[in-house]
Amino acid sequence: MDRIVIADDHPLFRAALATALMRAAPMALIEETSSLAGARAALSAGPVDLLLLDLKLSDSEGFAGLAGIRADFPAAPVAIVSASEDEATVRRTLAFGAAGFIPKSATLAMMVEALASILAGEVWAPVLPDAPVVESMEARIASLTPSQLKILIGLQHGRLNKQIAFDLGVTEATIKAHLTGVFRKLGVHNRTQAVIAAQALTTGG
Repeated sequence: MDRIVIADDHPLFRAALATALMRAAPMALIEETSSLAGARAALSAGPVDLLLLDLKLSDSEGFAGLAGIRADFPAAPVAIVSASEDEATVRRTLAFGAAGFIPKSATLAMMVEALASILAGEVWAPVLPDAPVVESMEARIASLTPSQLKILIGLQHGRLNKQIAFDLGVTEATIKAHLTGVFRKLGVHNRTQAVIAAQALTTGG
């Protein structure tokens, strides 16, 4: 039996997704939450076959929630549901490793089609025009390890090395060692450039 978690702070849209899920996967066990923390708690409680995650939650900043879950729970497929349906948002969602993108304007039939495809292991998103393949900053951030991602988010929040070390329960020397890897993967040379690169995490919605 599929275990599916819906993380969205709009009860009516959670209900719409649940209705679509009951058609796409009639036997699924559906759990609902209104926060990123709730989604993380559900993922920590046991295997999840699909997480439906809204980009805009009260405790989530843009793509940071998606990137963090992909880093900490790599085995759990995550599909984004969002009212921001522009091409850039869809492409960035997929670049961060989402299993799909479902626009909130989708009809019930489209939601059912999308959910069935994602549960079958396919990547589903609205049709996009072809674009040249380039290594995006989103893809570089997605390549960070969970520890490296937490350090990048710490830099973005203006934390000093010793403060990040305290947050993560490691030594300052460990943070400095990780920073080298962060800079290399992002293709930057210093903290300022890394903070600018990290803006990819907090735009979009």
